[in-house]
Amino acid sequence: MEQLITSRDNGRLMAARRVRDGRDKFRIFIEGRRLADEAVRSGLKITECFLSDEFDDAGLVASINAPTFRMPEKVFKTVADTDSPQGIILVAERPEMRPFSKTLLPVTLFLNEINNPSNVGAILRTAEAAGIGHVVLSKGSADPYAPKALRASMGSAFRISIEEGESLREAAEVSRERGGIVTGADIQGGVSYVGVDWSKPRMLVFGSEAHGFSDEEKNLLDDSIRIPMAADVESLNLAVSAGIILFEARRQLTMGGSVGEG
Repeated sequence: MEQLITSRDNGRLMAARRVRDGRDKFRIFIEGRRLADEAVRSGLKITECFLSDEFDDAGLVASINAPTFRMPEKVFKTVADTDSPQGIILVAERPEMRPFSKTLLPVTLFLNEINNPSNVGAILRTAEAAGIGHVVLSKGSADPYAPKALRASMGSAFRISIEEGESLREAAEVSRERGGIVTGADIQGGVSYVGVDWSKPRMLVFGSEAHGFSDEEKNLLDDSIRIPMAADVESLNLAVSAGIILFEARRQLTMGGSVGEG
């Protein structure tokens, strides 16, 4: 049964804003019709559902097993993270790291100090589409469950195994223990991304948007790859770079392509 909220100062709304702003490390803020549906289908533990009085998707609401609160649109907008909210917000428990599952590509993605949440989310979405099941984020990276990251990932963050807070050194050691090659994506990389055999287990590392890899970090890599670009182009967006590289790996493994083919 839905309960009515009329005041923006309601205690539940104040708590939801803390989640929205990243001040509750145990819960996440999910906004919008599609993300809410993805959260339900992914089996997240939803603790609260907030609706504007204009939201009318009865089927979606019926699928949410959590206390539900409806409120005037002007009150709802005080909680929403977007300028044009779709009328539904869920608060859910922060997902535990999913068990590793066998995926198409034998690649683990390591994001090293990627502090733009939209980039993190877009990379997660790209990784899932390419067939990656495990992503590791270093200390100093954006929260993959922050509202902006969730919107950019379009639900991929709910399904991929995400490991947080690792150092590149620690992750590289674990990768090598498992027989993996630690490969950095670097504008000054040694070989083109199409010249790599992606059938071999690898940990693919993307460095900070601002400064790439330090000399110390480069020493932790086994090799590095680049995306050849036209003259005078300094760099590509990280999510675009991830897509180019990961779908080359997918091409090699699914379309019978060989190393070095364009």
